[in-house]
Amino acid sequence: MVTEHGLSDRKMKILHAVIKNYLETGEPVGSRTISKYTDLNLSSATIRNEMADLEELGYILQPHTSAGRIPSDKGYRLYVDMLMEEKEQELSEMQEQMLDKADKMEQLLKQAARVLASNTNYATMVSTPMNNSKKIKFIQLSMVDAEQVIAVIVLGGNVIKNKIIDVEEPLSNENLLKLNMLLNTTLNGMSIEEINLGLIARLKEQAGIHSSVISNVLDAVADAIQIEEDMQIYTSGATNIFKYPELSDNQSAQEIINAFEEKQQLTELVTQTLAKEDNTGIQVYIGDETPVQTMKDCSVVTATYELGDGMKGTIGIIGPKRMDYEHVLKSMKRLQNELDQMFHKKE
Repeated sequence: MVTEHGLSDRKMKILHAVIKNYLETGEPVGSRTISKYTDLNLSSATIRNEMADLEELGYILQPHTSAGRIPSDKGYRLYVDMLMEEKEQELSEMQEQMLDKADKMEQLLKQAARVLASNTNYATMVSTPMNNSKKIKFIQLSMVDAEQVIAVIVLGGNVIKNKIIDVEEPLSNENLLKLNMLLNTTLNGMSIEEINLGLIARLKEQAGIHSSVISNVLDAVADAIQIEEDMQIYTSGATNIFKYPELSDNQSAQEIINAFEEKQQLTELVTQTLAKEDNTGIQVYIGDETPVQTMKDCSVVTATYELGDGMKGTIGIIGPKRMDYEHVLKSMKRLQNELDQMFHKKE
């Protein structure tokens, strides 16, 4: 099989192995090393012949003092171009999948809030799952034009954030590759809390004249993992509050309705719920125990559902203190289990 670059699949794999090994060791690469490095199961003699062809084509060079080969500029160029194509394709496919998932999830959570309100006759809310673990999974930098770079940041749970970054001068593909490798080698699997001043200083030093790009990327990472910014909360049944005289006879009902419309207080409730790392069960807040000031005359029942990979969301039911706790707890537990199962099936 011949690739679009005119090289056989076998030659491409050998070239890739030569470059990867040279990047790791800085030493010329011989056929014996490649025979152990790849999954081709080829003899050293066959690999030597293929490497001779790659040298003739100008993709690798043989230093005069060594039997091994090193990549040429042409070889690096092919490697960088293919690597960028692969990453852009991966990110494009991931973004399409996540947009499709997000649309389906929105419909599912809206329906869950409606069903829960109808089943309990209380006010209900369901938040979208958020990346509570705040771990960095992958960062990809790509040039938009001569003055801008786009940073695509992938967090745990495959949450994707994009950030446009201004650059003082255009970056070559080689420099972009180096920055991508530097960022991912250093930051993969880290949380924002683990990125300290010492680590930032080392990253900037290694980035050299492109240290400002590192600063902007780290700012983008910090922005990407702010929970409050992108959280969506779907509500239903707020008017059910008027069914209960102890809430509808004073300003409590209007305050609760406003809380459901503005959602800021609901966001605070969700944030507090998710902040309790050991909270994966059902919590019941009665009266003054309630974290939301305007709901001090109510009972609030919350539960956390899990999407996996650090992704968690919150279900909430708000009603009078004399709510049917047995029925509410059963309904809440059933929905919690259903959401857990649905999301895990989709993974």
